[in-house]
Amino acid sequence: MENKNLDDYKINEISQLFYDNVGAIVLIDPAVDAYKTIVRRGMFERLLLPDGIYHDLILDLWFHFEGSSEKVSGDYQIFADNTGTFKSKYSRRLKIALEGEEKAHLVQLTVYPIEDATKYIFILDEFDDDESLQESLTAKKINTIQGSYLFSMYIDLVADTTSSINVTEISDDVVNYNLKYSEWRLMIVNMIWPEDQEEFLRRTDPEFLKKNFTPGRTSSYDCMMRNLEGKFIWVKLIFSRAETYNEDDYRYVFMVQDNNETSMEMISTLQQYEEKATRDPLTGVFNHGEIESQLNNAITGIPQSSEPVSIIMFDLDHFKEINDNYGHSDGDTTLKCFAGILRETAAENKVLAGRWGGEEFVVVCRGMNGDQGYALAEEIRQKIETYEFPNIMHITCSAGVTEIKPDDDFQKAFDRMDKALYESKEGGRNKSTLL
Repeated sequence: MENKNLDDYKINEISQLFYDNVGAIVLIDPAVDAYKTIVRRGMFERLLLPDGIYHDLILDLWFHFEGSSEKVSGDYQIFADNTGTFKSKYSRRLKIALEGEEKAHLVQLTVYPIEDATKYIFILDEFDDDESLQESLTAKKINTIQGSYLFSMYIDLVADTTSSINVTEISDDVVNYNLKYSEWRLMIVNMIWPEDQEEFLRRTDPEFLKKNFTPGRTSSYDCMMRNLEGKFIWVKLIFSRAETYNEDDYRYVFMVQDNNETSMEMISTLQQYEEKATRDPLTGVFNHGEIESQLNNAITGIPQSSEPVSIIMFDLDHFKEINDNYGHSDGDTTLKCFAGILRETAAENKVLAGRWGGEEFVVVCRGMNGDQGYALAEEIRQKIETYEFPNIMHITCSAGVTEIKPDDDFQKAFDRMDKALYESKEGGRNKSTLL
C-alpha cells in the first residue's frame, strides 16, 4: 500500500492493514467450548489449531509456568473454566514457550466480547526483541518485589467475589477469574494437606473472618498445600482485612507465601533437638529417659487396650572384662555394634529399643504376647552369639522377658522382667527367660 496522508485512509484499508499485520485472530464460542482461528502467523501457527477446544486454548495460554511449556498440576486446571469468561474488554501480556524452544515468546492478548458477551474475539500479537527485553527487565523488578509470594487476591465477602488474582508462577499480571469466593474456597481446599483441610475451612469461613478481623487486622498460619507442580509444600496463608470507611464492608487481601525452605529447616532443627533429647549419644537407640517413658506408657495403657505388650531387658555377658582386657574404646565399639543389631531388629519388628544404662538395654514390644517377646529375645540373642565384634570377636548376651498384665503397675512389671534377666544370668548366661 502506497504512502498516504492520514486523511486519505479508508476504513476498509485500515481493516486490511490490521488483517495483514496482526499475529492471530481467533473467534471463541464458550457455549460449545470451541474456537476457530481466522488468522495465524509466525509462532501462532504452532500454538493455534484451525479449529480447537476452547478449554485447551485457555490451558495453553494461562495454565503453564511462566516462560515454560510445562503445564501446572491438573488439580489447578479446574480453574480454567473460570478464567475464560469475559463480560467486557480485557487485555494482558503472556509469556508462552512453544514445545522444543528454550526462549519464551512475549504475547499481547486482547479480548473483545461480541453478541452480548456470548462470544469473543481474541487478538494476539508477539512483541519484538527490544520490547521483550524491556518487559523482561520490568518483570525481574516485579519478581524481586513479590519475593516468595505465590498467590494473592482481593475478596469481598458481602458481594461474594474475588478479584485481582495473581499467581506469580504463572504470570506477573493479574488474571481475570470469574469466580465467587464461596466457590474458590471449596475448590482450593482440595489442594490443602488432608490433615489441614478442616482448619483451612474454619479459618476461611466468611463468618469467622467477619467475627475475628477488625479493619486493618492481619493474621496468618502455616499449613501444607499442593503447589502448581502437584507437590505439597509448607506455605503461610495470610488474611488482612482492608481498612475502608464503611464498617459494613468486609473486604480482605489473601496471600499465600512460600514458606517451605524455612519450615523444612525449622523441622530439621527440631528433629535434631528431639534426637539429642531422646537418643543415647553413644548407641543411637532411645536413652534411659525416653525408653522409660515408652515402657511406662505401655504399662499404663494395658487396661484400655486389647493388644498384648511384652518387655525385654538385655545384658551383655561379662562386659566388664571387655573394658578391662581391651579398653573402654573397644567397649564403646561393642556397645555400638550391639545397639546396631538391636535397632535393626527392632525396626523390622516395629518395636522400641533403648539403652537402660551401661550394658543393659530394654525393648518394648507392643502387639506381642510373652511367647512372641521371648521368640524375639531369642532371635536377637542368637544374632549376638554369632556376630564377630571388632577386636574382641565373640560375646554373648542374656535376656529377661515378661508380658504385661492388666493389674501391673510400672514397678511390678519391671521387677518381673529384671527377675527373668537375673535367672538367665544365674542359669549360665547366653539365654532368655520368660516370666
